[in-house]
Amino acid sequence: MFLAITALLTRFIPFSAFFRNVDTLVHELSHALVTLLLSGDVRFIHLYADQSGVTLSAYSSTWKGVPISLAGYIGSALFALLLFYLHSKRKEKAGLIAIAVVAVLGLAFFVRNAYGMWWCGGFAAATFVVYRLSKPGLIKGYYFLIAFICLVESVVSSIIVLSAALRGSSAGDASNLSQASHVPALFWALLFTVFSLWCAKGSIALFYKRGFD
Repeated sequence: MFLAITALLTRFIPFSAFFRNVDTLVHELSHALVTLLLSGDVRFIHLYADQSGVTLSAYSSTWKGVPISLAGYIGSALFALLLFYLHSKRKEKAGLIAIAVVAVLGLAFFVRNAYGMWWCGGFAAATFVVYRLSKPGLIKGYYFLIAFICLVESVVSSIIVLSAALRGSSAGDASNLSQASHVPALFWALLFTVFSLWCAKGSIALFYKRGFD
């Protein structure tokens, strides 16, 4: 119920669609990071206005596609959990720095389409301005907006993939995992959903630990 209400409310916030790309960027950067850790090559990341994204990478062995494809949804769920953990420790400013650094790194090394580059630059600049203004109310409101949107999107996106897998349609990373492992896409989609809900439960618990204070 908490997630459903949050998802509904965030849709009514002006410019919320712009901020939903934070989750997309984290998702795609998670693919890129694991690719690099496995000695692969990241060609580019593209972000789009409809909050979708794509990472093109090359790697030498088929098995490497498993951890690389797993990384996207797991990374975005863990990032949402991290944001709520920092809030519970009263470290919202550190969280804003982390969010801005993610956007800057994406722009500097991976994001190569026009909209994606514009978005990364604009979001990093907006976050830097909020940080520099040092107004507690503004910082907290901005931080909560991003944290709750990341939380909702990490769960909703995994449920969308699960729905696609149940229909037998193309299910993004779950389909990629199925091709690499020969395990049905439905299994992987269910794994994404369960993991994102587990992280959401932890995030909500951390939020209630401190609340809006």
